[in-house]
Amino acid sequence: MQRPEIKPYYDIVVIGAGVGGLTAAALLSKAGFSVCVLEKEPHAGGYLAGFRRKDFRFDTAIHWLNQCMPGGMAAMIFDILGSDHPVPVPQKRIRRYKGETFDYLLTNNPDELRDQWIKEFPHEKEGITRFFKTAKRLGKSFANFGHVFRSEETMNFFERMANKRNLLKFAMPFIPLIRYTGPEGLKKGLNKYFKEPKLHEIFAADTELLSCLVPIGWAYYGDFQSPPVGGGQVIPEWLEHIVKYYGNDLFYKSKVNRIITEAGTAKGVEFEHRGNTYTVNSKYVIAACDVEALYEKMLPPDAVPDKMKNKLRGADLYSSSVTVSIALDCSPAELGFNEELVHIPGDSTGVDPETAEVSILAPSFRDPSLAPEGFGTLTLYMPAFMQYKDNWHTDTDDDKNYIRNEKYKQLKTGIAEVIIRRVEERVAPNLRQHILFYDVATPITHWRYTGNRNGTMMGAKPGRANMQGKVAHYQTPVKNLLLGGHWAELGGGVPIAVKAGTNASLLVLQKEKPAAFQVLADYMDGKISAGRLLKCPYFKPYDNSWKQAPTPAQKAAKRKAGEDGSVA
Repeated sequence: MQRPEIKPYYDIVVIGAGVGGLTAAALLSKAGFSVCVLEKEPHAGGYLAGFRRKDFRFDTAIHWLNQCMPGGMAAMIFDILGSDHPVPVPQKRIRRYKGETFDYLLTNNPDELRDQWIKEFPHEKEGITRFFKTAKRLGKSFANFGHVFRSEETMNFFERMANKRNLLKFAMPFIPLIRYTGPEGLKKGLNKYFKEPKLHEIFAADTELLSCLVPIGWAYYGDFQSPPVGGGQVIPEWLEHIVKYYGNDLFYKSKVNRIITEAGTAKGVEFEHRGNTYTVNSKYVIAACDVEALYEKMLPPDAVPDKMKNKLRGADLYSSSVTVSIALDCSPAELGFNEELVHIPGDSTGVDPETAEVSILAPSFRDPSLAPEGFGTLTLYMPAFMQYKDNWHTDTDDDKNYIRNEKYKQLKTGIAEVIIRRVEERVAPNLRQHILFYDVATPITHWRYTGNRNGTMMGAKPGRANMQGKVAHYQTPVKNLLLGGHWAELGGGVPIAVKAGTNASLLVLQKEKPAAFQVLADYMDGKISAGRLLKCPYFKPYDNSWKQAPTPAQKAAKRKAGEDGSVA
């Protein structure tokens, strides 16, 4: 087996080839640094990696994208990396609320839903109108969020003061609503607008008032996008291409076991690749991986204070999920699906699959290239937690790794069958007879492929406790060891990963290349344009040479066309 050509030294080692790690690697490559990315899986992407079964491609985690439209946080960074970046598709039909007694559609014109509710519940007209006005104010704040994403760790005193004013301006519409959380808080919050039980029922699965309002706010400002053609995984594929374009390295199946430290400073990493152990020295290490694994497994026991570790152990995290990826023998349209996410209200605690909330997507309706012609895909989601049924009936080894067994397989299949039955009963009669095969992921699966504690889908939640505990951070107790993935920020999704990778890069530039740092900081603050940044000499040019590979279905169609002689 060929030994990888690993250099003995790089300026920066990045742990993790998710969107955060790859964004950092691409920006730092463009700034002229030597970079090595190490990923424990055989491919890039993290939660965006997706997978293939036969000629079907499945996304693993994307319900929708935000901040990827022109001017959005993620789009701003992608624009300076290359004009050939994958382009998400704006959504018109966004969310379908499907209950036993109601069926409502939120589109990119939310006033249509507002007017429908007023017509059905005229006695609640005043409150419904205020509800949508409040949502629109929240959406406006998010629409102006594109230039409020520099970390204060990159700012001087005066910039921090200005940033606090900007953040306060952003947060003002949210502050009166934050306290309405939990079942009683949600009920009280909704009662501020309307008391009609049928309207409350629409939001039965939500745990806070803001989660009811924010999607409507995003819809007002066109901030719902479907993944680019080819699926979410084309984003990390593009970022990977950029890193390699600048002559830098990515090594897969490479598990980092240890951060090399000397006098409290990171000096490189030790990692395992195909049974062999390698050492790479570097000036900086950017960890775009699980923070608990970083602090408790990769560093000496005394490198991080116990108080800090305890805060991270007690952080309020997003849930994981049970995800059922289905291959169909027909188009999703034949079963009544469209581009929107279908939401079946229910319990959000992930305890009982019979009553849990379920979300349904038809990715191949949005993007036919994900399935062979005449076939389709569905993805069903249910919130779930690692602790369910004694960690999903798994065993653990001496290193506390979860070991799957027959009981685990039976449990996950049984839950998938319940979810499929409920979707069939509520939304798509005869669904089961159109299923060719399906694949089930659980919190155990998400933990195995990402390393994220408890298989959390997006890391730590925004909220008072996590903010006061300073759970999110870039600078670690080890000098020159930075966080650059979801754990550096509160919240989740592609924009937060891009934000994290960008800010980690900015911290390196601040120390090593101050002129480049200032240009990128000014761009992030909205003071200069992308064109002006690209004209400066501090960032290397890129030839926009990425060519998107065909999907498995497109490859199969091409082979078939060649076999039957229809292509010369």
